[in-house]
Amino acid sequence: MMLTDLKPGNWGRIVAIEGGCGVREMLALRGISEGSAVRLISCRRGPVVIEVDRSTIALGRGIAKKIRVV
Repeated sequence: MMLTDLKPGNWGRIVAIEGGCGVREMLALRGISEGSAVRLISCRRGPVVIEVDRSTIALGRGIAKKIRVV
């Protein structure tokens, strides 16, 4: 399932990032990589807000749809 498919408050583990080197590098600089545990905070309108390693990060919906979680 994709990151945007999680329910708010649920945790997931990133298993794949479906994007090019630029997307992967941008996410890695924010602490988001394969194997990271993430919690979806908000996904309704505007950016997708997640928690990673006690940090809150807002991602664009297009980028969030490239992150596969279990």
